[in-house]
Amino acid sequence: MSAADFYATIGVSILLAAFVANQRRWLSEHSRPFLAMNLVGAGICAYAAWLARFMPFLVLEVVWALVAAWGLWRWKREAES
Repeated sequence: MSAADFYATIGVSILLAAFVANQRRWLSEHSRPFLAMNLVGAGICAYAAWLARFMPFLVLEVVWALVAAWGLWRWKREAES
């Protein structure tokens, strides 16, 4: 197993765990843990895509991580209000 495969497996496992938790109603899609899992999972997947030099997946995962980061920022801002 290459390093890219290893990191991609970890990253997608985190993303899938967040998805399953949301579908089972254990986590809301607006909750901090859900958003954090998406940020971390997508970030790890982006790193794996960079290692593999697979640009379409890299773009997808970077955008995914940015959207999750934006959601966390928005969550924090709303919590402070």
